[in-house]
Amino acid sequence: MVVLGRVIAPFGVKGWIKIRAYSAPPDNLLESRRWWIGENAAWQPRRVEETAFQGEMLIAKLAECEDRTVAEGYRNLDIALPRSEFSPPENGEYYWVDLIGQQVTTVTGNSLGTVVGLMESAAHAILRVSGERERLIPFVAPVIREVDLAGKGIVVDWDPAA
Repeated sequence: MVVLGRVIAPFGVKGWIKIRAYSAPPDNLLESRRWWIGENAAWQPRRVEETAFQGEMLIAKLAECEDRTVAEGYRNLDIALPRSEFSPPENGEYYWVDLIGQQVTTVTGNSLGTVVGLMESAAHAILRVSGERERLIPFVAPVIREVDLAGKGIVVDWDPAA
């Protein structure tokens, strides 16, 4: 299972829930009409009846969640999907979950470490690479030279001293 969001709180009185989506863009979570909800890998499938955006906040109505009291029971639970349910990314695009754990080396063969996370800046995504120290490497074409998911490697044009 890949955690793609978290229930923040109930929304209104008719059983809707507010969601913090971890995917970018947040509407990636809307591709599935069945979410797995739980914590500590104790997942329960839930059918998604409706979704909407309230401003920039994603809200959803789950089957059998008819009022605020039931919705309150979902507070602080994770929302996940099996990786097999993801649609294939476009050519040259990657799911962040697939980049985590990749080994990062420079074009000259220096190992920089392993991708431990990603973050979004105003301009682009940034790889968090942990090795002898943590580095933040922009995930942009001039820097990222090759991504080989099967071979577990990302080659970057990056100064190891940076």
